[in-house]
Amino acid sequence: MSQARNLMLLGTHSSAGKSLLTAGFCRLFARMGYRVAPFKAQNMSNNAGVTPEGGEMGRAQIMQAEAAGIAPHTDMNPVLLKPEGNRRSQVVLNGCMAGHIEAANWLEWKSLLWEHVRAAYARLSARYDLIILEGAGSPAEINLKAGDIANLRMARFANAPCLLIGDIDRGGVFAALAGTMLLLEPDERALIRGFLINKFRGDPALLGDGLRMLQARAFNVPTLGVIPFIPNLRLAEEDAVALERPAAQPVAQTGSPCVDIAIIQLPRIANFDEFDPLLAEPQARARYVGRAEDLGRPNAIILPGTKSTLADLAWLRETALDQAILRAHQNGAVVVGICGGYQMLGRQVSDPHGVESEPGSTVSGLGLLPTVTVFAAEKQTCQAILRFPDGQSARGYEIHVGETMLLPGATPFGEIVARNGQPVRSPDGAVSADGRVWGSYLHGLFENDAFRRRWLADLGALSDGPAMGALRNAEYDRLADTLAASVDLPAIRRLMGA
Repeated sequence: MSQARNLMLLGTHSSAGKSLLTAGFCRLFARMGYRVAPFKAQNMSNNAGVTPEGGEMGRAQIMQAEAAGIAPHTDMNPVLLKPEGNRRSQVVLNGCMAGHIEAANWLEWKSLLWEHVRAAYARLSARYDLIILEGAGSPAEINLKAGDIANLRMARFANAPCLLIGDIDRGGVFAALAGTMLLLEPDERALIRGFLINKFRGDPALLGDGLRMLQARAFNVPTLGVIPFIPNLRLAEEDAVALERPAAQPVAQTGSPCVDIAIIQLPRIANFDEFDPLLAEPQARARYVGRAEDLGRPNAIILPGTKSTLADLAWLRETALDQAILRAHQNGAVVVGICGGYQMLGRQVSDPHGVESEPGSTVSGLGLLPTVTVFAAEKQTCQAILRFPDGQSARGYEIHVGETMLLPGATPFGEIVARNGQPVRSPDGAVSADGRVWGSYLHGLFENDAFRRRWLADLGALSDGPAMGALRNAEYDRLADTLAASVDLPAIRRLMGA
């Protein structure tokens, strides 16, 4: 069926390294001269981005497309499920909001989604030489297999050889790989052509006869690579699970002058990777905070985007973080809101259509900006250019359903001058009279080197961090170099027919 040759990466569990290794293989094959693209049938994440056409898709696939040196397209991620809580997710289908899915009606959606997945893959396959497919979670979730459209069902449709990834850093990798194979049906096992052991620390010789014994016990599947742990790899993670790991809590460099930036770790945080540039700044200490007692006295506080503004605003009050933020602001902290965080900073948020709550609900915001937000039924998704009053500009993207109105005492943060490549004139965001509180609907502001450096300078930090574009390119190459040195690339290419 498939016109393109392909390879599918599956994992023994979530966060085994599928997304990053997919990016690594995309970069590796792109450097070899292939036209290569990523594909993930179904992604469940609130970390989303926008394509040049204005479609919404998972940030992980946008990152993988960047690694491959191509523009992202929603065909690379036709189904995006954005969790909203209470076993309910928003469905983004081919880049557009298409409704909501719940545990009770998942099987009703399955046939519709599967048809769109097949069509998207066929279109993508016609445009590229190689497709690197990524699975979701584990293919051995026996309680979910009937509704799974992202793993072995997709591999069978695409006729894709599969590599199963195990994370040795978590321990029990031999049991995870062999156990996954044991839970598969014989025809499913036949799709698994090799194992990759990921995040290995130390000398691979320490594995001894383990790989041979694994092959003997795991239906004769060979291990085609032992990939070392790559320290300080500064590439976007797929979802907010990454924030739970200690590596997500960086500390300032010893002896370095720095400013303290607290990013509020909302339960439904979205697009958190847009703050990675702040984590990479040597003279800034950026940290995620989920408890009032951990806030301290930062120089700046960032309220990030969220999939559910009203629920996370209620959480701020339940945890007393709202009062901690107000106290910190009174003590001199600058407060910033991005998208949903911007909505929270205003005086009021209304939901007349029941987008996030009961129709007609109105909730008080933090009151730091003289604004009011009203949720609309339609979602805005676009790439955009924001121009500031001083004439400088920044690029980013918008994903929101709210419209925010400025009241007396607030001025626009800037003006959107282009959306999806078309010129517009539209005010964006708001800034308080003293300039110490501001918000914007534009995601990705801190990825703009000039903007980030000016903002840090205003806080008192000399920004000497790397240019983000060059940093990401170097990291893609580091990942690809590691793969090239640690996997049996000739064997993998033979599996692919490449």
